[in-house]
Amino acid sequence: MTSVIGTWRLVIDTPIGKQYAVLELSAVDGSLRGIARDEKHGDEVNLTDLVLDGDRLTWAQAIRKPMRLNLTFDVTIAGDELTGHAKAGRLPSSKVTGRRA
Repeated sequence: MTSVIGTWRLVIDTPIGKQYAVLELSAVDGSLRGIARDEKHGDEVNLTDLVLDGDRLTWAQAIRKPMRLNLTFDVTIAGDELTGHAKAGRLPSSKVTGRRA
């Protein structure tokens, strides 16, 4: 199993520009938990539907800024780096990259 526990710095390349977030993943009573923090707006949200399957990590989160959206993420972990995409409803997918802090 790929170890994902820790702090990750994400860059999401969206149609309205790059968005930056910090993802904090932990294990609580044997379950994977996480929060995401928007570095620009200071919002912090809990991750839902968080699933680690081998090196693939998926989750959902709701954001309020810069606009209200429900996002789903699908990334692949390779050591201290991750790559994948985020999807917001019918909008096009946005590229996601990240590095363990």
